Order: sequence, then structure tokens, then C-alpha cells
Amino acid sequence: MPYKVKLETFEGPLDLLLFLIKKNEVDIYDIPVSKITKQYLEYLEIIQLLDIEAASDFILLASTLLQIKAQMLLPKPSIEVEDEVIEDPRQELVYRLLEYKRFKDVANDLSEKEEYSRKLYTRGSFKIDRYGFEDELIERPDVSLFDLVSAFKTIVEKNKKVPIHRVVELNVNLDERIDFVVNKIKDKGKIKFVDLFDKAEDKIVWIVTFIAILELIKNQVIDAIQPETFGDIFLSMIDGTQTA
Repeated sequence: MPYKVKLETFEGPLDLLLFLIKKNEVDIYDIPVSKITKQYLEYLEIIQLLDIEAASDFILLASTLLQIKAQMLLPKPSIEVEDEVIEDPRQELVYRLLEYKRFKDVANDLSEKEEYSRKLYTRGSFKIDRYGFEDELIERPDVSLFDLVSAFKTIVEKNKKVPIHRVVELNVNLDERIDFVVNKIKDKGKIKFVDLFDKAEDKIVWIVTFIAILELIKNQVIDAIQPETFGDIFLSMIDGTQTA
């Protein structure tokens, strides 16, 4: 497989953990380790399938989760020992998550302020997009890497009948799929993420298509929009161009 993903602003294993905690709407101080570990391992399968260079970091955290899960399954002491404090196996992980989240929130806050300042215009200026004038700044939820992985994971799970391998030559490469994605978006103006994956295609084509989408987002060629949290993801050209 020559399609290895390397993103400069790649989100790491703690980001995935925070994503799952948010998605499951659970208390970060009381993480249901068994449930979260199961979901984490499912996402890890997709990450390994994409051959992401940072996959080893995800595997390391997976082993930590499995260790915590094993410790929580051990029977608790039946007799309480005076002055003995029994630590929660999740305590260190929660501390790491809170520290990471604190720094991430600060970084996001600074990024939002920078983005907001770009959208300010002096008196007499106005902004035009392909739909006309913009009277107000439009807020929309950010689409993270794991939102995209989640959407791709759903597509794979809904179409498990698609064979993983075929003993035939597949003429597919990353440049061709990048052109395919760009042309589809330009033709429609805006397209659903799921509509870029044809059920009749081999899974390897899906993988290369997904990598093409990641590359286009990284290079700021296309934009990913998710109007509702964990809802459908739409893709559009950042420069607003579209074919006649």
C-alpha cells in the first residue's frame, strides 16, 4: 500500500478519546472504560487501514485503555484498610485528558480570534460569495479529523459486503481520486461526504478517495461543513468556484 497518510496538523490519540467522550455524552471524570475502549479499538482499525504514520501512538493508548479496563475488572478488597487510599485506575488518564484539553481549548480560542479578525471589514467594505452578499458572520461547528473518520467508518460498516481484496489489477491512484473529488464538488457546488463513495467500488478505491479528501482539506482546497453536531458532512470548494 503506497497510500500513507501524513498530516502536519494531525489529531492524536487523546483527541480521539475526547471525541468519543463527547460523542457518547459521558462525564470525563467517570469514563465508562469498557464502552469507550471498544469504540476506540473500532476507530483504530480504520486508522490502521489508512496506514496513518502516527498509528503507533494510537496503539499505545489502546494498550493503556485495555490495561485500565483489566484493572477495573479485578475484584475490589472486601475489607477496608484504615487510612489506605485505593486509587481509581482511570485517574492518571483523566489528568492527562484534562491537561491536554486545557491547552487545546486555549489554542482553539486563539485560532477562533484570529479567524474572527479575518472576517472584519472596515467601513465601506463588503464581502461577496457565490450566493451574493453575506450580511452576517455564519457560525458553524468545526469538522475534526475524527468526524471524517467517523463518517467513513459508518460507510464501511453499512457496506460490509464490499470485498476487501480482489485478485485483479486496480488502476487507482491518489492524483486521480483528488481530481475526481474536486470535479464532483465543482459540478454540484456542495456535496455530501457520503455521496463520494460508490457502493459498487472496491474498498481500496474508498480508502484512496478518503485520503484524497484529507489531502484536499489539509491543502485548503476544499472545506468540510457539519451543520449539526455528528450530522451529515458536506464538502465545498474554499475559493467558491464551480463549473457553469
